[in-house]
Amino acid sequence: MSHGFETLAIHAGQDPEARTGAVIPPIYQTSTYAQDAVGAPRLGYEYSRSGNPTRDALQECLAALEGGPVALAFASGLAAEDALLRTVCAPGDHVVIPDDAYGGTYRLFAKVAERWGLAYTPAKVSDPDAVRAAIRPGSTKIVWLETPTNPLLGIADIATLAGVAHDAGALLVVDNTFASPYLQQPLAHGADVVVHSTTKYIGGHSDVVGGALVAADRNLGEELRYHQNAMGAINGPFDAWLTLRGIKTLGVRMDRHCDNAERIAAYLDGHAKVGQVIYPGLPAHPGHGIAAKQMRRFGGMISFRAAGGEEHAVQICNRAKLFVLAESLGGVESLIEHPGRMTHASAAGSPLEVPGDLVRLSVGIETVDDLLADLEQALG
Repeated sequence: MSHGFETLAIHAGQDPEARTGAVIPPIYQTSTYAQDAVGAPRLGYEYSRSGNPTRDALQECLAALEGGPVALAFASGLAAEDALLRTVCAPGDHVVIPDDAYGGTYRLFAKVAERWGLAYTPAKVSDPDAVRAAIRPGSTKIVWLETPTNPLLGIADIATLAGVAHDAGALLVVDNTFASPYLQQPLAHGADVVVHSTTKYIGGHSDVVGGALVAADRNLGEELRYHQNAMGAINGPFDAWLTLRGIKTLGVRMDRHCDNAERIAAYLDGHAKVGQVIYPGLPAHPGHGIAAKQMRRFGGMISFRAAGGEEHAVQICNRAKLFVLAESLGGVESLIEHPGRMTHASAAGSPLEVPGDLVRLSVGIETVDDLLADLEQALG
């Protein structure tokens, strides 16, 4: 029997605990497990790096939400990305990445993986021809997407780029953090692996750090599981429990994030102090049609360019009050940041450098009229 998203978010991997009937999965805060005999671990559990019931519950839920057979939870989104790269790639291989990728992803490629011998090429992922041209036949192992991208909210056609990647013998990897599995399920459009920073919308309360991979192919998923254990950057049991708690309200939170973001994008669009609003839900956004096809709604992230240039953008960030000046995104509280000096500072001077006049909003679930009033005063 199939269930709706909200039902899976509350129940998948989260049956009442067998011994006591506890409705909420326990936190198995243990490093090791008593074994029934030498070589006979009870229920397969021997050491919590290799397996933990709380983490397993989270992984089962994530797999159900993304529609894949295997999900794995990590200590952070970047830990998940690193495990994926070292599972799939070897020195001498090549990856195509977005030309406006998250700064931490860019840093992982440029400062860590490249030293290990992994080459990468930035490409405009909203343009399939640009992605096709960036592929190096025989050495490209991954085409890496964010959609929407961070922070310029570009939209990539997942199904089209799955075809491009597969024609080249490469995997299509989609960072689905900005959308969350409630708004978009890349595996259903042909992606091979989905990446999440579960810190963001999945956790949803700015109180836990984590990451995840969901694989479309069980064999690849088991290879990733091997590396999860071998490399060790696992999600701890309390973090897994907090993330599961957040998942239960993901659907209702995302609807409110979207409601508020749509109102704020409409307010900013055409405002005299705003040069450009970047939000996939606006019909003028170049990726609006593709986003409407592959997303349930358009998300809670908005970027805009300050009409007064970089210093004006910084002033807007500093003047905001309800919009907390902070990195990260996806929590119930609204956040504002200057990507060029904060989350994407590592990309300065590179092809991924972001405009200095850019402001990024993570729109929370507060009363939207209060958020609008805060932006009005912050714009000056």
